Amino acid sequence: MADKSNQLMIDALARAVADPAGMPLYTSKAIPGLFAATGAAKVAAQRCKDAAYLRVVRTETRGKTALEICSLTGKGLSYLLEQVSPKQVLEDLVRALEGQQHELTGLVNAARESQASLDALRITAEVVLKELVTSRPAVPTPNEMWQKFQGNGATPATDDNAILKPLEQWHAAGATEDCPLPELYRRARETAPQLTLGQFHDVLRRLHQREQVYLHPWTGPLYDLPEPPLAFMVGHEIAYYASVRR
Repeated sequence: MADKSNQLMIDALARAVADPAGMPLYTSKAIPGLFAATGAAKVAAQRCKDAAYLRVVRTETRGKTALEICSLTGKGLSYLLEQVSPKQVLEDLVRALEGQQHELTGLVNAARESQASLDALRITAEVVLKELVTSRPAVPTPNEMWQKFQGNGATPATDDNAILKPLEQWHAAGATEDCPLPELYRRARETAPQLTLGQFHDVLRRLHQREQVYLHPWTGPLYDLPEPPLAFMVGHEIAYYASVRR
């Protein structure tokens, strides 16, 4: 009986080595523990507690059951090393480290994926919110209405040229790729500093509808989208590049 109890103690202490944070003293149907819930195992568990090989670090309540969470003490480790080969204990520790490293890697990857998903949702929300704001027709001020009445306001053709000319210059300079909208907006503002972001998008829509420019979508991950406010929705896609129709 003593040999059986001693073996149960050794097995439990070996399991405790691999989990320094602590394990339930007894195994339940859903949770692994240090000892089985049998009579002999309970005797061995009490011996470990009485000898200070195990200490209770906390108590957790699972349903209606209170679980004692125990961890190995220095005295318990010394006793274990007297009973079994240190090599065996080291091998158990290495296996436990490898298992926890694999689990930690999975958690880190899951956290990164969750962060990427959150970033994508945030960028999408920013684009949609900006689209909602800029798509509302602006109410002209009395001064703007008077200027338009007098014929002094900017005409659509002038607005169109503010976008078309820098876009044509982009291609004339030998660019082999479509012009990103942030770059196009900066170039347009050099000649039309009064151009607002909403007007910029309105002109691009108009040129696109007239088939004077192509609007190309962003095809990468949304969280990699540079300067999201410059992009805008066209149909079901996020336009981010423009080119002149030849």
